[in-house]
Amino acid sequence: MADIVQQRLEDRIPALEQLERVGLFTNKEVKSMLKRSTALEYKLHRTVQSKDDFITYIQYEINVLELIKKRRARIGYHFKREEIEYPIIHRINHVFRRATTKWQEDVQLWLSQVAFNKKWGTKTQLSKVLSSMLAIHPDKPALWIMAAKCEMEDRNSSESARHLFLRALRFHPENKKVYQEYFRMELMHAEKLRKQQQELEQAKIDVGEYNFSPEILSGKLAEVVYRDAAQKIKGAEFILSLLQIAAIFDFTKELQDTILQELQSQYVDDCMMWDFMAKRELDAAGAPELQSAKGRASDTDRREERCCVVYEEALKSLNTEAMWTCYVTFCLERYKRKTNVNELKEKVINLFFFIWVLQWLLSLVPAVSSAMKEKYLEWSYKTGGYKRARKTFTSLHEHRPFTKAFFMKMIEIEKEQETPKMSNLRDYYERALREFGCSDEDLWMDYIKEELGRHGNPENCGKLHWRAVKTLEGESVERFTTQYTLLQTGHV
Repeated sequence: MADIVQQRLEDRIPALEQLERVGLFTNKEVKSMLKRSTALEYKLHRTVQSKDDFITYIQYEINVLELIKKRRARIGYHFKREEIEYPIIHRINHVFRRATTKWQEDVQLWLSQVAFNKKWGTKTQLSKVLSSMLAIHPDKPALWIMAAKCEMEDRNSSESARHLFLRALRFHPENKKVYQEYFRMELMHAEKLRKQQQELEQAKIDVGEYNFSPEILSGKLAEVVYRDAAQKIKGAEFILSLLQIAAIFDFTKELQDTILQELQSQYVDDCMMWDFMAKRELDAAGAPELQSAKGRASDTDRREERCCVVYEEALKSLNTEAMWTCYVTFCLERYKRKTNVNELKEKVINLFFFIWVLQWLLSLVPAVSSAMKEKYLEWSYKTGGYKRARKTFTSLHEHRPFTKAFFMKMIEIEKEQETPKMSNLRDYYERALREFGCSDEDLWMDYIKEELGRHGNPENCGKLHWRAVKTLEGESVERFTTQYTLLQTGHV
């Protein structure tokens, strides 16, 4: 062991001598660094190795890099990086490799190495780390997405990002988030190529035989991703998520039209499709000559009326609880905006009278009432303020079944107050966890983030993490662990 440590210390000497020679560190500082390094090296080569020793070693070396960076800026010296920083960066990655080999299951270690290489611009090493990490953790979709984004954004490699997404889909063929980010990546790639083409044309540069493919420029690769995704994953909500991503890019009108047509033809029995089509009437282009406030108000009135027509048409063939919930939600949103349409105001009053009758029927038809609790709570807040909302919540929070949205709505109302009470927020989260804590990892994450906020207590996060791991079941545990680690490392 002593021979190995001695060799590693000798390997440090050239860089340390350079630090002193160029005036970044004094002789006393160099000797102190060598002494500290000796102690750290011996700890890494003990018979029983500790993860904390590896982390301490890595953090020390990173601190040295940061100090060198500050000293360089202070004295204006920017040379000999290959002789000074590069050996340290190489050494840090070597220790990271030893640590991730020994503690492969520790996702946070892997993410820390990724973050280190991103910060210090070691792109080739970054790609190797991502590849090794995915070989150990192919079951975590979030890591595949992060790796693909790194290839796209940090290494400027659309090809590598595409390759990673395709590999991710072999492991997660029906993962919505993977498909959404893959779809987004292909559109970003097309957008980048369009900008390059535009810049070359403006500069009048002859690119010779190189041609920009019209199909790629128009987003055909993204359309291929969309069609594959639509075949694997059903549901209007998912298709709408892809449509919303496409709408971000200004060259996708044809693609948007394709998605919209297929959405309407394939999901006539899905309330999300009707909800989208109804609200789309609000965004329809108005007459350009309407410049006066009165004219614009009148135009808005007509749009709201058209929305109601679509909802009424939907209810003729889809008279379901979910469809009614969409209609009620829309009416409430427009009511909040102080709509001028008297007919819409009357609809709001009638619909919420219907909700009051659900309140009376709670014990008779609980399945129907579950989705309406949130709307009743929201209406109470709108008409009677915070106190009435609290009273409504108290009267309902023991009447099952619940939706998660019911509890989240009360949390939202509490947070809108000038001085939200953390004790109340904790009560709402705890009640929600009683109902959904076994399967909803996002709920636990929201609670933890609340404790990390300005009204919370970060010391409670450890206990919440422990409870979540004990309570969640199946794959929810792994998804929670990944999200929690990403939060700790600043990736969420």
